[in-house]
Amino acid sequence: MKTICFYFQIHQPLRLKTYRFFNMGKDHNYLDDVANSTIMRKVANRCYLPMNALILKLIKQNKGAFRVSFSMSGLAVEQFREYAPEVLESFRELAATGCVEFLGETYAHSLASLIDKDEFVAQIKRHSEMIKKEFGMKPTTFRNTELIYSDTIGEIVAAQGFKTMLAEGAKHVLGWKSPNFVYANALNQKLRLLLRNYKMSDDIAFRFSDKGWSEWPLTAEKFVSWITPDDVPGEIINLFMDYETFGEHQDASTGIFEFMEHLPAVALATKKIKFATCSETAAAHQPVAVLSCPHPMSWADEERDVTAWLGNELQNEAFNKLYSLGPLVREVKSKDFDYVWNFMQSSDHFYYMATKWLSDGDVHKYFNPYESSYDSFINYMNVLSDFIIELNKKHEQQSRKRGVKSVKKVAECLA
Repeated sequence: MKTICFYFQIHQPLRLKTYRFFNMGKDHNYLDDVANSTIMRKVANRCYLPMNALILKLIKQNKGAFRVSFSMSGLAVEQFREYAPEVLESFRELAATGCVEFLGETYAHSLASLIDKDEFVAQIKRHSEMIKKEFGMKPTTFRNTELIYSDTIGEIVAAQGFKTMLAEGAKHVLGWKSPNFVYANALNQKLRLLLRNYKMSDDIAFRFSDKGWSEWPLTAEKFVSWITPDDVPGEIINLFMDYETFGEHQDASTGIFEFMEHLPAVALATKKIKFATCSETAAAHQPVAVLSCPHPMSWADEERDVTAWLGNELQNEAFNKLYSLGPLVREVKSKDFDYVWNFMQSSDHFYYMATKWLSDGDVHKYFNPYESSYDSFINYMNVLSDFIIELNKKHEQQSRKRGVKSVKKVAECLA
């Protein structure tokens, strides 16, 4: 019997307003509150609320046999509290069924795992505390931002007590092996790995409404028929995708909700398929091999690497300057500065600065609110520059109060 493991990513960045050079030193409110509230309400009505209601219905109809997992960034939860509290309540209803698992991740949906271990671990802990508070469960499975994974990152995650981690089933890492098995981390073999079946995941997430696709229209019966044959390799089918696939990226008019409504019953009727959460899937199957991944991979673009966020000079300059501030932010210990530090780390800001074209250009353009990568970079750096000025002031004030010389100024961090 094969296991279908559904995992949905839920994240909304806190978007920056247009922030010009002349705002620096005067305006310290960096967020576009109108855009953030408008987008959250729109996605809540198109995706989160109707899809949560559908999943709750499917769990009840199938008497708990339909099971899914979610990963929800701290930035998304903050916006649910502010703009759509009914969405958060609907997720609590799902949690109460016992058929839904909430995974751990970085609180700020950040790229900290690539540069700052201390920040990475701090965000993991903060996120786990939030999940425990909101949904009454402690995460035991971890999903890093953008499914970024390497042997070293996995080892750090295992040291935080996680038993399972999600990763991309990238060809350049798997080689001839199939993503339809459980694997083990190369540095800590107690950590089990679930690898995304990107072809079948993207059939739903990206190709579902493409009338030029040879398999359009995709029905529940057709999808299940791809899984059930005995010659399909593997024990599990990991379907990992953005939750916004339903109703937002794939409009309701495409039939995406009807597809999901019929899928559980069609799959379960075969007696050859069951559904499980990520933790249940990993626990039910033994690792078939150790997965060696010395360099970071992700679920983005054809390369399945981190160049979607750190592939050009603009991105790397912004990224390095931001994370050079980490020691200062932690030393200041201010809720206001922590708040800005968090939303400035969101991977989305660096994604907007990408200069990829060709096959991945349309995807990047779809998610980018800026006219160009350079516009995104300038806006981000203007905000960051003002943040640096204010952080420097705060640090010097605290140093004077303590009667000691500032140990490390912001300017020195940026040298």
